[in-house]
Amino acid sequence: MTRLITFGEAFRFWLKLGFISFGGPAGQIAIMHRELVERRRWISEERFLHALNYCMLLPGPEAQQLATYIGWLLHRTWGGLVAGGLFVLPSVFILLGLSFTYASYGHVALVAAILSGFKPVVIAVVVEAVLRIGRRALKRVAHVVIAAVAFVGIYVGHVPFPAIVAGAGLVGFIGGRLWPSVFAVQRRPAIASHGGTGDSGAASRLPIAIDDDAPTPAHARPSRARLVRVLGIGLVLWAVPFSALALWRGSHSLHAQEYRFFTQAALVTFGGAYAVLAYVTQAAVETYGWITHAQAVDGLALAETTPGPLIMVLQFVGYMGAWNHAEAMSPAMSGLVGALVTTYVTFLPSFLFIFLGAPYIELLRGNRHLTGALTGVTAAVTGVILNLALVFGVTILWPHGRAAGPDWFVVVVAVAALAAVFRLKLDIVWVVLLGGAAGVLRLLFGLLLP
Repeated sequence: MTRLITFGEAFRFWLKLGFISFGGPAGQIAIMHRELVERRRWISEERFLHALNYCMLLPGPEAQQLATYIGWLLHRTWGGLVAGGLFVLPSVFILLGLSFTYASYGHVALVAAILSGFKPVVIAVVVEAVLRIGRRALKRVAHVVIAAVAFVGIYVGHVPFPAIVAGAGLVGFIGGRLWPSVFAVQRRPAIASHGGTGDSGAASRLPIAIDDDAPTPAHARPSRARLVRVLGIGLVLWAVPFSALALWRGSHSLHAQEYRFFTQAALVTFGGAYAVLAYVTQAAVETYGWITHAQAVDGLALAETTPGPLIMVLQFVGYMGAWNHAEAMSPAMSGLVGALVTTYVTFLPSFLFIFLGAPYIELLRGNRHLTGALTGVTAAVTGVILNLALVFGVTILWPHGRAAGPDWFVVVVAVAALAAVFRLKLDIVWVVLLGGAAGVLRLLFGLLLP
């Protein structure tokens, strides 16, 4: 390092980031780029993008993994734990409060009105995700074909999401080897601007703490002993809580099922929160019957209003699944256990991926075959998210079934939300909040009229 960043200074920044990280992964990455590269100059542009490229190869929330990576690079394992943990922690408590309010008071007129305004915005949120990911992923005809097959497979054939990911990755890998010009796309992540900081001139005079030519820190060099140690610790951190949960609640209890299921989900979340939500919705609604489609829609809307990674929507699913199936516990306590179990196993692999793989990122850099597999998976994810948009759209627009006709309030708010996102370029958080306000106005208007 050309400049020492103290652990206390880093702790204060990661804590602040946990409370301001709105805007989904693109917004969160932009905030980190502005703060860490441009303003504070803790890491160079190329080192930042190299770390981001690695995180984008992994399942899980790439923004949280990027924070973990940079924290680890600066201050070893504790730095990574603090950076990744504080990125998530505020949203854990905020969403717990929202989940309890939703489950306990969701049928109260005011709360129901707010939620009725949130739901149409979800259509705009998911459509925007389809287009954003599609623009990045569908660069070749081969990718469009993969996306179409994935959509038909999950929407018509109800093919499990992990099978779609594995198949798309295999096709992309083979295509990348045999026809690299047809499948491979050079992926260089774009960093959106979130405005100036007002002190860029002063910041530019600071030396970069970790610049392009800085040698790899000693703790970041790969070794077999370190690999075995980290893997062993990770397995213990997964197995001990599961054993305790199985002894307390039973190995076939809902909480044990959630522990196993969300561990599996964490390992196949290529494509981010929308892709994994499609997978979780397919399983939690259709296979396990833990929640309804309407509750999944509500969870996505609530998660959009909180800071932190959007994949926190899984905490809501875990909470509501356990609330709905309390199994001799109070619904609130069952929901709390379900939420904590879900959050723990969702993020444990994210830390392990960084601590295990970050020392080896140079081995992955520029690997053409790996790029082909990744672009195949990303293309399939576009089709999966399109399926999510249709499922959610039908649930929201026709809440009482197609025979009863659409809810015209929902239609109007959904169109307004689409216009706000695509024409006015409003931040999603504000669009969601404005949708809630529209729901309250609908309630007040109905109360004022006979």
